[in-house]
Amino acid sequence: MSLPPPSAPSRRTLALLAAAALALGWLLLDTGVGPGRWIEVNGHELYYETRGYGPPLLLLHGGGDSGAGSFSRQFDDFTAAHRLIAPDQIGQGRTPDVPGPLSYTAMMNDTIALLDRLRPGPVDVVGYSDGGILALMLAVRRPDLVRRLVVSGANLSPDGLTAKELAELRTAVARARGRSDPTLGDRLNALWLHSPTPEEISPALLAGLDKPVLVMSGDRDAITLEHTLAIYRALPKAELCILPGTGHGTFGARPQWVNPIILDFLGRS
Repeated sequence: MSLPPPSAPSRRTLALLAAAALALGWLLLDTGVGPGRWIEVNGHELYYETRGYGPPLLLLHGGGDSGAGSFSRQFDDFTAAHRLIAPDQIGQGRTPDVPGPLSYTAMMNDTIALLDRLRPGPVDVVGYSDGGILALMLAVRRPDLVRRLVVSGANLSPDGLTAKELAELRTAVARARGRSDPTLGDRLNALWLHSPTPEEISPALLAGLDKPVLVMSGDRDAITLEHTLAIYRALPKAELCILPGTGHGTFGARPQWVNPIILDFLGRS
């Protein structure tokens, strides 16, 4: 004897479930199907994914990538203990582009707007490359939103890049100059060559950041070791992790190292 298939929930049932979730604030994220969500911030649409359960963990991706792309080798481990929030920044991943040049300040403001809308409480933040810059900027300007931070491959200015990286950027930006329709790659190259600026992030700003920060880097990173050490030394509550035999792609290349190190750091009170 076979049982009839369960009937789909009525619109009234779904409406009641949505209303109950809304009363629980950011748990509204769980009422849809799949991890992807859209939200309007600062006049444009922003895509983000949510996965897992537990204390909130914001994942900020590298330039030209997406939350799902930069942290594909972390999702399984991190969702075992955390509720992940992984936005795609302007013009990257699934978030549509907006007119004008890319800027860290605009991306930071979008991230702040997302957290202000979701209201998850103070979040832990893991930022890779450009996401590491955004994580530090976010924590400096809105410490109420942040509990602990992990940054890998972050820099405070273009001078933090190796001479080879800077030379390649200058060449790429010169070639793109005058194009009527610059690509995302063109705009990212211009961003990396000219920012972050001292007004966006600096050792003086980091000195006032009273949050635990784990500063990570590969020993063959595109960011010089001296610059990474300067970030570490500027932070009052920093820990340092340099991964041997590793380039800029710490999260993708060394998940077997970085995942347990990060989870141990975030698990502290």
